[in-house]
Amino acid sequence: MRGVSSTQGSWLTPEWTAPPGVRALSTLRGGGLSAGHYASFNLAAHVGDDPQLVRANRALLRAAAELPGEPLWLEQAHGIDVVEHRGDHDAAAPARADAAVAFAPGRVCVVMTADCLPVVFADRAGTRVGVAHAGWRGLVGGVLEATIAALQVSPDQLVAWLGPAIGPAAFEVGAEVRAAFVARDTEHEAAFVRNATGRFQADLYRLARQALRRAGVTRVSGGGRCTSSEAAEFFSYRRDGGRTGRMATLAWLEPGHREVRADPVLT
Repeated sequence: MRGVSSTQGSWLTPEWTAPPGVRALSTLRGGGLSAGHYASFNLAAHVGDDPQLVRANRALLRAAAELPGEPLWLEQAHGIDVVEHRGDHDAAAPARADAAVAFAPGRVCVVMTADCLPVVFADRAGTRVGVAHAGWRGLVGGVLEATIAALQVSPDQLVAWLGPAIGPAAFEVGAEVRAAFVARDTEHEAAFVRNATGRFQADLYRLARQALRRAGVTRVSGGGRCTSSEAAEFFSYRRDGGRTGRMATLAWLEPGHREVRADPVLT
């Protein structure tokens, strides 16, 4: 399902089993104000775009999506650190992390991507949300498992959605990447196909699903898009030679939302 707000921006919305009151979206590249390599809905302040245009694009997103507050923008590092959105972070000093979780309404978690895989989480009771930035380094390092642990609820109570990422036909990696995943779990071998050059085509979506299943998260939806091949809709770091904008994937609990049911929280 795709949500669009006139010309102020556009996004994908998950088709998943999250309860009412849980909101999530992943932006597309069109509908913003940036130009050139960043045309047009770039939301990243660290890629060389005009800072005023980035701020304007973020304001457009907040208004068009009716966000209840400014998202908790992160300084991403392809790691596994997770930050809790407590509502008191200094916007001028973003947290260095690759995932965020929130346990109260109105706190918007966000990650930015341009080929890496964004993964959104929510619990079935509607009491918590999280979002993770899962490139291959984050996946092999355990960023999804770290995010699940930070959500402090039994994994079988979680639902997950895989946002847009580079597809396996476009994501070529070396043998060392495959070896790192296989060393972590031999099941990952099935996510790599040797190509004509002797390198491998890697399936981020399959790797993520394998990791989620191993962690106990069985309700997983999304996947199947390709940021590299769908140039009209997505920024792509690989396709565009490293000079490009970033999409944002966000999740939050609506203000005034009530818990659907009481699920046991792990202590």
